[in-house]
Amino acid sequence: MTPYILLDKTSLPDGTLLSLHKHGDEFILEYNGLELMSTGLTYSEQMLAELGCADLLEGAASRPPHPRVLIGGLGMGFTLKRVLELIGSPATVDVAELMSQVIEWNRSYLVEHNGPLLEDPRTNVILADLFDCLGEGDLYDAILIDIDDTPDALITEDNAKLYTPAFLALLKESLNPGGCLAYWMAVPSPRLEKVLKKAGFQLQQYPARPHQQSDEERHRIYVARLVSEDGIPPSSKVDESKG
Repeated sequence: MTPYILLDKTSLPDGTLLSLHKHGDEFILEYNGLELMSTGLTYSEQMLAELGCADLLEGAASRPPHPRVLIGGLGMGFTLKRVLELIGSPATVDVAELMSQVIEWNRSYLVEHNGPLLEDPRTNVILADLFDCLGEGDLYDAILIDIDDTPDALITEDNAKLYTPAFLALLKESLNPGGCLAYWMAVPSPRLEKVLKKAGFQLQQYPARPHQQSDEERHRIYVARLVSEDGIPPSSKVDESKG
C-alpha cells in the first residue's frame, strides 16, 4: 500500500489546521483533515487563469504592452503556472497569499510538481491578505480570486470581508478599463452572483470540471466585467463554449 505521508502543517489565524501530504506522486493540501486541493485535480484552477486572462494572451491584439495580473490565493500554484504560460513577457503577476507556510511549500515540496514558479522574474509574491493588497493605486488588467469554496463556506471567518461592498469597491478601483475579475467557486454561488451584480459587474458563469476527464462539472468560474456608464455591458472576448 502506498503510504500517505504528512510533509508539514501550520495553523491558520483562527486556529484551524492546514497540512500538506504526499501520496505516491500526488501532493494533497488538507484543511482540518479534509482535502482542499491536490496535484491530481487542477483543471478548474487552470480554467480560472484561461478565462480571466483571455484578453491578455501572448500575441493577441487586445494584449496590453505590459499586462498586470493579481491572483488572490497561491494555493498549490496551478493558477499562477497557467497565467505565466499564457501571458508571455513582459508582464507582472502579483500573488497575495496570507500563509507564509504555503509560500514555502511552493518553493520546496511543490517545486517538484510545478517547477520554480516563484523564481520567475514576472512573479511577485506578497505575504498579505488580499483585502490589504488593493486600493494602493496599483491597477490590474485581471484579478483572479481562488480563496474560499463559496462566500458561505469560508476558509477563515475573516474572509467574510472579501464579499462586502467595501471590498468590491476596492476591486472596481483596482481594475484597468476593460479589466477582468474572475472567481473560482467549488459550486454555484447565488450569493456571489448577487453581490457582484449589485456592485455593478456584468457576469458570465462557466461550469468547470475538477479534472479534464471528469463527467461532473460541479465547480464554477465567474467572469465579471464592469458595466459601462451608458449601461451597456462591455463585450466579452471569452469563448462561452469553454468548459
